[in-house]
Amino acid sequence: MSVSNNLSEIRNSLPENVTLVAVSKTKPNELLMEAYEAGQRVFGENKVQEMVAKWQDLPKDIEWHMIGHLQRNKVKYMAEFVSLIHGVDSLKLLKEIDKRAKACGRIIDCLLQMHIAEEDTKFGLDKDELQLLVNSDEFKSMKNIRIKGLMGMATFTDNEDQVRREFASLRAIYEDLKGKLPNIDTLSMGMSGDYAIAIDQGSNMVRIGSSIFGERNY
Repeated sequence: MSVSNNLSEIRNSLPENVTLVAVSKTKPNELLMEAYEAGQRVFGENKVQEMVAKWQDLPKDIEWHMIGHLQRNKVKYMAEFVSLIHGVDSLKLLKEIDKRAKACGRIIDCLLQMHIAEEDTKFGLDKDELQLLVNSDEFKSMKNIRIKGLMGMATFTDNEDQVRREFASLRAIYEDLKGKLPNIDTLSMGMSGDYAIAIDQGSNMVRIGSSIFGERNY
């Protein structure tokens, strides 16, 4: 199967309101261009250096999403072009993004990452930490970030009931947060293995890599 065939198959399976982030980490530019030529414009990377290199070489109308765990000292390298940062899991990181966005004269869109999985390996905020963050004066004073919504990853398991439960818990947190931040509109959950369940539970942004580009190269 070619990248363009894979893409159209996935696109046809997604409701209209769902944004597809093509996860292109470790993939060569030729494959990204194949997706681009098939109409894909949103790409997700998890390493800042790799994303910067691709941004420099590829068409400028691509929206780059940073989907991996982000270290504060790397924000400055992508602040001038990144479209959306998915994995914001601390006030310190948000402050750094705000600072770097201001230096570039930009407002950077961000998703707050919630920890919903029952395994300890995933990053993210819990409900109490989320409340503390959005209620803090520091958060309210930031002018160069825009919180677009929430992101979360379910446990890597074949137990669909557990995955559904975890996504449902994130949806509930998202709906609750809308009371405080009425402008949020993005719930990013679901990857190649579980995006159908995620969409069923209210996701409107899915991050799909291997189903488009084939298995990962490490």
